[in-house]
Amino acid sequence: MILRQFLHQKSVAISYLFGCAGHACCAVVDPVGDIRPYLRAADETGMRIRFVIDTHVHADHRSPGRNLAREADARYVLHASADVTFATRTVEDGDRLPLGNVVVDVMHTPGHAPEHICLLVSDRTRADEPWFVLTGHTLMAGDVGRTELATDAASGALTLFFSLQRLKALPDHVEVLPGAYAGSACGRRLSGKPFSTIGFERRHNAAFKIDAADEFVGFMLQEIPPVPEGAAELRAWNSGARPEAR
Repeated sequence: MILRQFLHQKSVAISYLFGCAGHACCAVVDPVGDIRPYLRAADETGMRIRFVIDTHVHADHRSPGRNLAREADARYVLHASADVTFATRTVEDGDRLPLGNVVVDVMHTPGHAPEHICLLVSDRTRADEPWFVLTGHTLMAGDVGRTELATDAASGALTLFFSLQRLKALPDHVEVLPGAYAGSACGRRLSGKPFSTIGFERRHNAAFKIDAADEFVGFMLQEIPPVPEGAAELRAWNSGARPEAR
């Protein structure tokens, strides 16, 4: 297993490159900014980028995902429900993306965005059980994702509550690799530590440990942070709705 984490300060986001060194193949998740660091990381580890995955249509930065996929001759991946104007390698809940000895199981976890997915990753050279989950903006260290950027806050929060139950069902030891950290507009009380575990978040994440749907919705409707500047325009650009994005 090869795993590289990329911390971005301007958009306060996290990207990942991971894969199987033995089979020389990898995936990039939620790329931000310049595509060259991902191409360089793949080259330095001797791997070919097979998939470029956005966990959702972002509203806080322009995704270079399609450009990276074209440059790397990879497949650009979004959930099938994503409302985009371009062709993608669509995935559904329960789909599996093969990367040699590394297995990526897709979990559809709407709430932050209707098309949001998490990626449950196993390394079969070590165990068949999952090792970590890439959670995007569904679950982060210290908080969960805001719910009003792609839908209304209350219905998004209720949807997110049920998505989070699936993550709560994972074993405590499973590592949480989120898509943002402290300073991001996509959460309220995010930690500066850019990773966690299901067990630690279950115990100490105020939103994640709520077990009643109505209580969770009420909690999520409190202290909603300001909408990121240009959020609607960024989501439109990432969906291809703006001509220059196609």
